[in-house]
Amino acid sequence: MGKALGKYVVVFNCSDQMDYRGLGRIYKGLAQSGSWGCFDEFNRIELPVLSVAAQQIAIILTAKKERKSHFVFTDGDIVSLSPEFGLFLTMNPGYAGRQELPENLKINFRTVAMMVPDRQIIIRVKLAS
Repeated sequence: MGKALGKYVVVFNCSDQMDYRGLGRIYKGLAQSGSWGCFDEFNRIELPVLSVAAQQIAIILTAKKERKSHFVFTDGDIVSLSPEFGLFLTMNPGYAGRQELPENLKINFRTVAMMVPDRQIIIRVKLAS
């Protein structure tokens, strides 16, 4: 989608080794540059880090909703905010080592369920038309 809209999308493969300081630096960089960030398998991050990340994301998204040009981040830094900034999370629930997202993080994102397409049905429809 980013390519179709001409947006620069930075993809991060999340792991249980990520900490809140590193995530905070990533969020601040994305907010300043106006890039989109896609955090793949976000639920692999440990629960205490997810809780802090939820607070960090809430601060940035609140500033974006209020159309602010600058905001104060959790570490006290004043960060400029580009209105083009965006955050996306992907998750594969049910696997070992995956965490359930905290509620204060879930409320900031829209859920979109995806599944493997049934290729036989698609082929039948294409051949029938």
